[in-house]
Amino acid sequence: PTTLQCYFVTKAAGLETQMRAQAIAFCFSLVLSASVALPSSAQGQVSPEAKPIGKVAIVTGSVTIEHTAAVALLANLTPSPGNVRSGDAVYIGDVIQTGSDGKAGITFADGTAFNISSNARMVLDEFVYDPNGKSNATVFSLSKGTFTLIAGQVAKTGTMKIETPVATMGIRGTT
Repeated sequence: PTTLQCYFVTKAAGLETQMRAQAIAFCFSLVLSASVALPSSAQGQVSPEAKPIGKVAIVTGSVTIEHTAAVALLANLTPSPGNVRSGDAVYIGDVIQTGSDGKAGITFADGTAFNISSNARMVLDEFVYDPNGKSNATVFSLSKGTFTLIAGQVAKTGTMKIETPVATMGIRGTT
């Protein structure tokens, strides 16, 4: 991940709070701009034997899935990114985007349920799940929009991270 550090120092007593608020707003806008311009880790390679990591459970409105890393699987995937349907498979590296009227619910192999709101963009960066394993891992990047999440087995038997432009949320050991 790229780290962008932003700080301002001011010694003017009356302007400190206002300057701090403006500096935070400025840094936030830089982080958002940088997250759009930087290449995504979703551009990695997928082996020909790649398996789905989950499926679309619910689709409302405009939702697209870009199978960026699944070139070897094109024959088995949705014909065009605009035709997402319930039951469609998702793979590591997929980019899921919702339009202004779109919402999507995705279930993963470990039982994780992830819902994203309208005007959202999420990348499925990593998903390692072995029902008998203790080194499971999930990393999803949400660059815009909001989400709700019910953590599955990965959070109980490994690490689950949700990355955003301003923070990374770690979910571990849920009961």
